[in-house]
Amino acid sequence: MRILIVEDERTLLDQILQALVRQKYTVDTASNGEEALEKICVESYDIILLDIMLPEKDGLEVLAELRGEKNPTPVLMLTARGTIEDKIKGLDAGADDYLVKPFSMGELLARIRALLRRGSELVSPVLEAGSITLDPARREVRKDGNPVELTAKEFSILEFLLYNLNRAISRVNIAEHVWGDEFDPWTMSNSIDVHIKNLRKKVEDSDGNIIHTVRGVGYIIKDDDK
Repeated sequence: MRILIVEDERTLLDQILQALVRQKYTVDTASNGEEALEKICVESYDIILLDIMLPEKDGLEVLAELRGEKNPTPVLMLTARGTIEDKIKGLDAGADDYLVKPFSMGELLARIRALLRRGSELVSPVLEAGSITLDPARREVRKDGNPVELTAKEFSILEFLLYNLNRAISRVNIAEHVWGDEFDPWTMSNSIDVHIKNLRKKVEDSDGNIIHTVRGVGYIIKDDDK
């Protein structure tokens, strides 16, 4: 699952970022409305956390543009404005939920999980290949029904490969998706290979039949039944 945080208060942005990364979400950030719209144009997000008071364009303007373009991504508004009128304005503009500052990280994570569950009613979130299942909403991976503990980056790599089942994905695409703003094409390739090696140890059987290397390209998860 990929989340975009749009927040210009640096301390709060960092706190939210750290909390989401600990929950194994892939996270991008933006500090103003224009930057947020640019990122939304080139990347698909599962949830957007959107502050109202932003430079360049405020959160309501960003939201209006998204909904005007028929972008259905769930949006959770984050704001210091707590009046009923402000909540109604945000919800009428197309927000899916509304959280007033200051808030606890526990409540924020609960709201995110609720939005993910709401979306899962429309499409099954469980991804499968062989003996592996991954539930993006619950952030769970199982092998033969038994839970597998993955790091945040390992989870994101496995999730991305499963979303692209039976398609070869380049190292660059994996890096851009998983590392986001931290992507460095000069150093990332070796890091990806290390994460893949560790991931294979956790999810593959003795014959190594889950994640395959595509020479000169990257990696693929194959499932002949799909």
